[in-house]
Amino acid sequence: MSEHSTFEEIGQWLEEAESFALLSHVRPDGDAIGSQIALGFALEAMGKKVRLINEDGLPDNLAFMAGSDRIETPPDTPVAVDVVIALDTATKPRLGDRTLACVGGCKRWINIDHHKSNPSYGDLNHIDDSSPATGQILYNLITELGLPLPAESRDAIYVAVSTDTGSFQYSGTTADTYEMAADLTRRGLDVGGINALTYDNHPMRRVELMRSLLNTLEVEGDGRIAHWELTRDTVERLQLKPEDSEGLIDIIRAIQGVIVALFFEELPDGKIRVSMRSKDRRVDACKVCMQFGGGGHALAAGIRMAGPIGDARRKVLDAVIAELPDS
Repeated sequence: MSEHSTFEEIGQWLEEAESFALLSHVRPDGDAIGSQIALGFALEAMGKKVRLINEDGLPDNLAFMAGSDRIETPPDTPVAVDVVIALDTATKPRLGDRTLACVGGCKRWINIDHHKSNPSYGDLNHIDDSSPATGQILYNLITELGLPLPAESRDAIYVAVSTDTGSFQYSGTTADTYEMAADLTRRGLDVGGINALTYDNHPMRRVELMRSLLNTLEVEGDGRIAHWELTRDTVERLQLKPEDSEGLIDIIRAIQGVIVALFFEELPDGKIRVSMRSKDRRVDACKVCMQFGGGGHALAAGIRMAGPIGDARRKVLDAVIAELPDS
């Protein structure tokens, strides 16, 4: 196992192997799906055979992406490929049980990610927690190795990075991020068109969800913590899909004086999904989430923990309060 694999080492495997299964985490976001499409179509342009597998399939809000129809849920029969590539997935179990079962016979794994809590579970691992998105790592991989960059890959990289940086607003956005976007634009990216489809194309039920969440909003810790919750009753009443809540935590993150925002959600299996955003590096979201078996980034992390939601909320809030700076 190589914990710090170079692009050259990964590139050698990409050249030598003929078939690949590209995976990403459950409840995939733009960086997960975008990374799969980006690398998948680059590999296909090299003449490789590629399958793009996700435990939960393609979210409706990303179906506009060229090549997204290639995302498939795990088949019941084994997938025989030379190499499995896990993308944007902090821990192996986050790929999902059915996904892991279908690729269980594959012996060669590449792990490419930007979560600092990633334990390097691949045979080759490229974990860059300084990168704002896995999509930006793949842009660097593709361009530095001189791999093909077809239109599907170009657009997918942009969506991956844009969605994981809050449309280039978060502090992890770097000069390299903007230079990457400029290069993609020179290569033919339709920035206005892609942004409209990404950010201005939501179903009405998302607005109804926002109204419901605002009715649960609470602020504590001297105004420095804001949190709201989503119950199963609301999910069923509004007929919500998992992707409908994507990005809504930024609404309460933006409240003046708030430095930590939390989103608590009841899942069908009784567990509680917690999303955490911090605006102050003195409150390390990853450190707090790791206390409950979660992880992620210093300013954005998550947990899946036992319920009920009231108990989970109090435990996490107490852990956050303990990390708040004195001033």
